Amino acid sequence: MPLTFANVGEKAVVKEIRGKDETRRFLENLGFIAGGTVTVITEMGGNLIVSVKDTRVALSRSMANRIMI
Repeated sequence: MPLTFANVGEKAVVKEIRGKDETRRFLENLGFIAGGTVTVITEMGGNLIVSVKDTRVALSRSMANRIMI
């Protein structure tokens, strides 16, 4: 299921990143790798702020939909 379905405060394990090679590389450079954990900090209008590798990252709804947990 996409990261957008995770509840606030929930820890999840990244299973797969979908999209074009450029998009996958961008997300991997931010720390979203298969097997890594991500925690949803807050959700505003579908956009997410998540914690990954001890860093907070803001994601649009379209980017978060590409991250499968």
